[in-house]
Amino acid sequence: MDLSNIENLKQYKHIHLIGIGGISMSGIAEVLHNWGIFVTGSDCTKSNITDRLSSHGIFVSIGHNTNLVEKADFVIYSAAIKQDDPELVCARTNNIPIVERADFVGFLTRIYDNTICISGTHGKTTTTSMIALCFLEANLDPSIQVGAILKDIDGNYKVGNSDFFILEACEYVESFLKFSPQSAVVTNIDNDHLDYFKTFDNIKNAFAKYVNLLPKDGILVTNGDDPDCLELRKHTNAKVITFGIRNDKANFVGRNIVYDKNGFPKFDVYKNNSYFGEFKLSIPGLHNVYNALACIAMCTHYGIAKQLLKTVLAKFNGASRRFEYTGTYSGIDVYDDYAHHPSEIYATAKAMKNKSYRQSWVVFQPHTYSRTKELLVDFAEALLEFDNIIITDIYAAREQNTYGVSSKDLVNKINELGKNAIYISDFDAIANYIRGHACPHDIILTIGAGTVFEVGKKILN
Repeated sequence: MDLSNIENLKQYKHIHLIGIGGISMSGIAEVLHNWGIFVTGSDCTKSNITDRLSSHGIFVSIGHNTNLVEKADFVIYSAAIKQDDPELVCARTNNIPIVERADFVGFLTRIYDNTICISGTHGKTTTTSMIALCFLEANLDPSIQVGAILKDIDGNYKVGNSDFFILEACEYVESFLKFSPQSAVVTNIDNDHLDYFKTFDNIKNAFAKYVNLLPKDGILVTNGDDPDCLELRKHTNAKVITFGIRNDKANFVGRNIVYDKNGFPKFDVYKNNSYFGEFKLSIPGLHNVYNALACIAMCTHYGIAKQLLKTVLAKFNGASRRFEYTGTYSGIDVYDDYAHHPSEIYATAKAMKNKSYRQSWVVFQPHTYSRTKELLVDFAEALLEFDNIIITDIYAAREQNTYGVSSKDLVNKINELGKNAIYISDFDAIANYIRGHACPHDIILTIGAGTVFEVGKKILN
C-alpha cells in the first residue's frame, strides 16, 4: 500500500471509514470526498456530524454495515474501534487494505511541505483555530484540520491549495508520534489520559519523543511558564520560541492584562523584551491569552503581519464548545464548554469570574471512568469555584466501568469539602431544576466532553 502521494491514494475508488462520526474521522472523510473519492462510513450513533456528512453526499450507516465494507477497496478506522469489530473483521477477511486513523493522518502530514502541528494537554483546539484563521486572512490558503466545528470555515476541516497543513495533534495513545511536523506548538503538559499513559513521566516522555520528530530547520513554539514544556528544548534540534506571562525570559510575553465586562482580555505583547503591540480578544480568560501568545509566536515566525494578527484575534469568537454562548433564558445566560480535566474547569471558572453575573450554575458530566477515578479530588476542588453544582452521569466514551466509580462519588467528595452538590441523572430533570431555581442575571455553564450540551438546549427550549 503506497500512500506516498495523493495520486496514489486516488487510485482507491471507494474508501470506507469505521467510526466516521468522530471529529477527526469526519474531517478525513470530507477531505477524501473533496478529492473526488467515493466515501462511505459507519458510526454507532447519529449526530450533528453524521448529519452534516450525509448532507454533503457522504453515505453514513448508523450501526455496522459489512455490505459497504465488502464493496470498498480501502478502509480507515478510528482508534476507538475494537479489533473484533464486525466491519474490521470483514475487511481483513476480504483482504481489503486497512489503516488506523493516526497512521492515515501521518500520511497527510507528509504530503505537505509545511505541516504545523498544535498539541498540548489543554488549549490545542483554540490555538489551532487561531493560527488557521491568521493563515487564512494572510491568503496563505492552508489545509486545516481542527478538533471542533469552526464557524469561520463552516466545519472542522478545509482543503487548501498551498503547502501549509495546520493540524490539531492529539497525544492520546501517542498518535501524534505518527506525524511528521515541520513546526509544532506545545501549549502545556498536564496529567491526563492516564488510562493509557499510567504515569505523568510517560506523558512527558511522549512529548519529548514528539518534539524530536521536528527537523533541524523546524520550529518549536512552547510555553515558557510550564517547566515541563521548557524541558522539551533538550529533546529537539529545532529552533525553540517560547511564550509566557510570568517568565520574562520568554520570547513573547503578555503583560498588563485587563478584562472588560464580558471577561475579554486586552494585553500588551513584548517580543524579546521590546514592545510588540497591544492585542484584544473576544473570548474570555487568562488561558486564552496563553493560546493567543502561542498563535502570535508561530505566525510571526512565518512572517504574518502584526496588524493582521491583531485584527484576526480581536474578531475571533471561539471554536464550538469552548466557553460558547448558546443563548439567554429569562435573563439567564447559558454557556457550554468542552472542559473535561480539572485544569480546564479551573480555567473556565476563572474566565467566568471576569464576567458580570449574580450566581453561577455548573452542570458537569465527567468524561470516562478512568479519568474520574484518577482525578476525583482534583475535579471536586475545581468545581468548588461555582456557586451551584449539579453532577450528572459519567460519559463512558470508550470505557466500561471496571473502575468502581460513579458520579455520586464526586458529589460526596464535593460535599465533604464543604460545598453542596447534587446528582441528577436525567437531562430533562436537570433543565427543569435549573429553570425552577435560577434567577435573572445568573450564568449557567454545561461542562464536559460528552453530551451535556443537550442540557443547555433543553433549558433554552
